[in-house]
Amino acid sequence: MGPIKRFVAKFAIRRAIGYAEKDPEVNVPKLLDWSERYARLDEHKYVINEIRKYWATPDNNWRQLILRAFEELDPEVRKRFMANFFVYSGLYGIPKGYEMVEKYDCNVPWTILMDPTAACNLRCIGCWAAEYDKHDSLDLETLDRIIREGKHLGIYTYIYSGGEPLMRKDDLITLARKHSECVFLSFTNGTLVDEEFAEQLRQVGNLFLAISVEGMEAENDLRRGKGTYKRIMKAMDILKEHGVGFGFSACYHSKNTEAIASDEFVDHMVKKGCMFGWYFTYMPLGKDAQLDLLVSPEQREWMFHRVRQLRNEKPIFLMDFWNDGEFVNGCIAGGRRYLHINARGDVEPCAFIHYANMNIKDCTLLEALQSPLFQQYRKRQPFNENHLRPCPLLDNPNQLKEMVTEAKASSTQPGDQEAVEDLTDKCQDIAKRWGVVADKAWNEHLRKIEENKAKQKMAQ
Repeated sequence: MGPIKRFVAKFAIRRAIGYAEKDPEVNVPKLLDWSERYARLDEHKYVINEIRKYWATPDNNWRQLILRAFEELDPEVRKRFMANFFVYSGLYGIPKGYEMVEKYDCNVPWTILMDPTAACNLRCIGCWAAEYDKHDSLDLETLDRIIREGKHLGIYTYIYSGGEPLMRKDDLITLARKHSECVFLSFTNGTLVDEEFAEQLRQVGNLFLAISVEGMEAENDLRRGKGTYKRIMKAMDILKEHGVGFGFSACYHSKNTEAIASDEFVDHMVKKGCMFGWYFTYMPLGKDAQLDLLVSPEQREWMFHRVRQLRNEKPIFLMDFWNDGEFVNGCIAGGRRYLHINARGDVEPCAFIHYANMNIKDCTLLEALQSPLFQQYRKRQPFNENHLRPCPLLDNPNQLKEMVTEAKASSTQPGDQEAVEDLTDKCQDIAKRWGVVADKAWNEHLRKIEENKAKQKMAQ
């Protein structure tokens, strides 16, 4: 899709969204028709057809989510997201990324996660970012260069983590405004959101927030500090009032798993204005990691079933970073779908894998993607045929140990320089116990899929 066709597609979708806003009930199907004209990949056409099915059922939760977007988001925010996410990041970016994979013989991600700063105004128990030097940061010029080089490879979605990215509010707004065709998402503890920043988000329209929350007040403040929950709720109210898109990010651990996926919690997040929710499980990073916070195999299996149940019931888009491996063919790290650049500039395969061969301050993005550790990832992915066991650390620790050793990668944790053997040893027992549960759950899941296919075939 060339520049002229991209412009026409973006203009057409923005106009179609404006048309749909007049009467979403009637005009959303027409918006889907217009979108399909520019769909090049089968996966895009599949998504469009699935939305058509949802829309045909009035009480479907996905239909209700789309209506929420029309009712709660500022019109310009809505148009910018649809145009950037579907045209640049999807219809154009993904096919171009596939071309770059063939051209350069390396993984090319769909998104890049990067840390503007390692500094944070909170210190949450078990936070992987707490292992970094709080004085590290990526300057504006470096962040801008990463994005420019990324766009050349077809990457139009960028995510910020930290540290607390909103300690660099002005720079994030500058980048969103300069790269107006990109989609930006920032993880944040939410405590630095105010009226002025919410208005800036509304004006740029392409920077969204994922607010970290650990459950209701008691569960949240257990790890994040007393009073944090009330500040988070205030931030959500401000963002909803300004029509800015946001969601929640939740780390589930042994002490909050059931609470964080309860009807009460998810319904509350919807009521507060969250359009999406992203679940992550606790990882034992650093020599002082609290192993008792690791979820049990039974809790993780419960989350596998529970998130899928919630997806069919609640008007919010929910994701589970570990248990959704079936939708992306296993692990997405190492540049396969994403990578992480920490505040010191180390280019890591994943936010939870603190080892690297390259530093972005000394190389191009493409050179980092061609590094020995990233090539090890490409060679070995997926790490397990069971997509409930996708991770090379938490689920297949020997894989990570071998890759880091083979690539001669170095630890990127300036505080303790945790050896890969020490890190992976902590995961051996939980990986074995999860393997028994996961294999049984995966085989049962595949059996149900085959049964549903057979029923559909008979119905036809």
